[in-house]
Amino acid sequence: MSKKRKKNRQARQEHGESINKTPRKGVDPGYKPVSLSARTDNQRKLIMSIVKNDITFASGPAGTGKTHVAVAMAVQMIKEGTLKKLILTRPLVSVGKDMGFLPGGIMEKVGPYITPCFDELNTYLSLSMIGQWINDKRIEVVPLSVMRGRTFKDSFVFLDEAQNATHEEMKNFLTRIGTPSRYCISGDPTQSDLIESQRGAFSEAIRRLDGMDGFGHMILTEDDIVRHRLIGDIIRRLW
Repeated sequence: MSKKRKKNRQARQEHGESINKTPRKGVDPGYKPVSLSARTDNQRKLIMSIVKNDITFASGPAGTGKTHVAVAMAVQMIKEGTLKKLILTRPLVSVGKDMGFLPGGIMEKVGPYITPCFDELNTYLSLSMIGQWINDKRIEVVPLSVMRGRTFKDSFVFLDEAQNATHEEMKNFLTRIGTPSRYCISGDPTQSDLIESQRGAFSEAIRRLDGMDGFGHMILTEDDIVRHRLIGDIIRRLW
């Protein structure tokens, strides 16, 4: 890709324009002809932060597109060759009653927790393409609690539901970053499922890393909710 084309592409990304245009002749049909376009100004700023920073935190209520934007940007960066693989992780904490022991390998155990990420991937990739990426190790699911010793190079690393990470997990996760890589960490501090004494790592990491070179933080609000018009009212009335 020429420098001019690369510069124009980056400019479009930074304005929330999009990424997966209709496939040209010769482009793998596993990429769907769907574009990511920022639906709010804060979503546009989130896209800009992911483009410009090595580590981006996205905090905000349910339905604001945090997961969708992160996954779409991962697909874009892998598709254009900026990065080589997508690492998906999240704390294995369920809402309310514990799910108990889950049989099988890592995908079977972690899969139920990562399903929202695969739902968003399917917006941009066919199911067969997702399967191919998994088989080729271009998508890797890594439990947050067992990544000590890993180094994530040439990767887009997405930690979802980070409000459920403990302080130890958060520190270990952040220090796995390699070169080059992009980290995106999303969470909603008001929806932690941890016991009170274990909460706060997500917000504390944002506070301590604020101002560091290569770090970005985007706060989304109820005005950015795009999933359904009723979600804002539900959040206000129930909590």
